[in-house]
Amino acid sequence: MAKVAVLVHLMLMTVLMGVLVIVIVSVPSLYDQGMKLIPIAAAVGFVVAIPFSVWISRRILEQTRGV
Repeated sequence: MAKVAVLVHLMLMTVLMGVLVIVIVSVPSLYDQGMKLIPIAAAVGFVVAIPFSVWISRRILEQTRGV
């Protein structure tokens, strides 16, 4: 399960980081603080993706056990 979870985490983390960075760059009030907020958004994307990737990888493995 760890290999699947790592692969899912890489994809999910990248998407979450990208969404957060786009929000920071798009909102004018956040754009001024971008140098501080973008590394924080990257860290948040990394951490938030962990439980979701474990959950998704378990679901993938449950559905592919019999195959």
